[in-house]
Amino acid sequence: MNDLLERYGELLGEVDRWFESCLNLHPGSITCRQGCSECCRGLFDITVLDALYLKRGFDLLPEDIQEQVRSLSAARLSGLSRRWPEFREPWILNGIPEDQWDEMMPEEDTTPCPLLSGDGSCRVYAHRPMTCRLNGIPLIDLSGEEFFDEWCSLNFTDMDPTGLVDMRYPFNDLFSQELLLFHELTRRISGCAVGELDTIIPAAVFLHENQLRLLKPPHL
Repeated sequence: MNDLLERYGELLGEVDRWFESCLNLHPGSITCRQGCSECCRGLFDITVLDALYLKRGFDLLPEDIQEQVRSLSAARLSGLSRRWPEFREPWILNGIPEDQWDEMMPEEDTTPCPLLSGDGSCRVYAHRPMTCRLNGIPLIDLSGEEFFDEWCSLNFTDMDPTGLVDMRYPFNDLFSQELLLFHELTRRISGCAVGELDTIIPAAVFLHENQLRLLKPPHL
């Protein structure tokens, strides 16, 4: 599994280099950077590939910090499982009907991510999920295809950045590579490629590869 996570880390590094180039091109218009935590609130789904990569970073933290994060995460998961009893260890979302996901993860939730430190920085910044790296600016492929046409209200306050060709990136290729890695992960776990297997950050800190191998439908 380590080889697959290494490859995923390289892919995430490509995303970081693209985002850094956007910062360099538009330094006065993009506030997103390490230490900003405006969007690090509430819950959102991440793939188990992201979760395993995040767990790698979490395991490098000092034990006392790990305990703090586990305590916050456990409280969050406990509240969710009281409302949705079927949402239990290893905390895979795919057993929950997708029409309930918005209810589980409302946009108005402002609860800080359990991995935020007291000063608002991410404790596992180098291992944070892909969605955390992509959030804040529009995601537009070199072809012009729009994957996400919104942006943080703190960015580009006086203009519409969707027309900025210099921020475009081969997102089709990026997401295809991510999917290939995800398929390889699920083949190793279950013996067959699965299109979707998601969880949330509070669950990722408890995740172990062996738990995933025990998954049965409807999670797979």
